[in-house]
Amino acid sequence: MTNQLLYGFLLALLIAFLAYRAHSLNVSGAIAATVTGTIIFGVGGWQWAVLLLTFFITSSALSRAFKKQKTKLEEKYSKGHERDAGQVFGNGGVAALFALMHGFYPDALWPWLGFAAALAAVNADTWATEIGVLNPRPPRMITDLRKAVEKGTSGGVSIVGTLAALAGSAIIATLAVIFPAENLTLNTGHWLLITFAGLAGSLFDSLLGATVQAIYYCPKDQKETERHPLHLCGTETVHLRGWKWLTNDWVNFGCGAMGAVLAVVVVLL
Repeated sequence: MTNQLLYGFLLALLIAFLAYRAHSLNVSGAIAATVTGTIIFGVGGWQWAVLLLTFFITSSALSRAFKKQKTKLEEKYSKGHERDAGQVFGNGGVAALFALMHGFYPDALWPWLGFAAALAAVNADTWATEIGVLNPRPPRMITDLRKAVEKGTSGGVSIVGTLAALAGSAIIATLAVIFPAENLTLNTGHWLLITFAGLAGSLFDSLLGATVQAIYYCPKDQKETERHPLHLCGTETVHLRGWKWLTNDWVNFGCGAMGAVLAVVVVLL
């Protein structure tokens, strides 16, 4: 185990450094990625690394894709495409917890399913956001599907975004079934469970965004935004609704947690 942790640390450090050089992570994000990567690679192993890297590579690639078309939406989001520690732990924290659980229960199925479903959920959410905003039609608020909202609005959903979420979840589920953790055998039922738990997690993310996530308002641009204390224009933003502590990072953590809990509860029952 000591050697595996060392190898996990070195692999995590290398990937974090490359991601930092590629401007996918800032300094705090690279440090956080090294910590979570060491846990997942070191305690889990290469199968766990495959799922984590699939999420990180695809989400980073989609964040950079069609960048010009997404420029106007940056005012909506709390942060840019360079992920910081909060974003890394928000997206990978739940997965890291289940990797740790694997260390205590190495022959159990549920840590692997929880890990896979957590990553399926955050991957689904990322794909939904990055691809859904390219839809020419405006999204609808998840709490009132009759209400059209601006692209990038927290809680907005669309058919295109939902299908993208399903695809993002399914790719993680597929790899989880093809490359399961050691001594485990997964089947089609497990694939369906991970896929739809991941999709449910992403929809829960949208529900939180529409109801209790902290949303602010820029008086100058007269726009809703997740950014605080300053909008992109430099104006101080005013709290509009939601719980002030519930930032987008915590919403992402809730997304992964919902996916993981659903998968674990179903398999244990």
